[in-house]
Amino acid sequence: MHELKRCIVEILSQSQLASLATVFEEGKPWVRYVVCLGQEDMSIRLATFADSRKVAQVKNNSEVHLTCGVTGLADMQPYLQIQGTAEYVTDRAERHGFWKDSLRSYFKGPDDPNYGILIITPYRIELCTPGSTTPEVWEP
Repeated sequence: MHELKRCIVEILSQSQLASLATVFEEGKPWVRYVVCLGQEDMSIRLATFADSRKVAQVKNNSEVHLTCGVTGLADMQPYLQIQGTAEYVTDRAERHGFWKDSLRSYFKGPDDPNYGILIITPYRIELCTPGSTTPEVWEP
């Protein structure tokens, strides 16, 4: 695996708090915190409510931006700026495959009709390293 991709996958493979930006119908951005988890294929998943604002926004405009990788200001480390497209899915395999017991605080179980998965497919990822003004760029 290429070194840049390996560094990105290492950051993405940890369940973490991230900032997700979507676009309102009026073309204006909206950002919120989410907990996401990436895969080796660079796809990123997060659980969401079926009737959430982000799901409606993604159905209208699939363009998203995600920032992740920093866990605190005292311990600055490389982080990611991710441009991609998102898709809301509710198929059984995805819901059951992503399910964790920690989601029971929000959903009745993996078959809860209000539980779905947002899958982000990146088309550009910038690996930003503290102290550097030029990020390394991954594109498929």
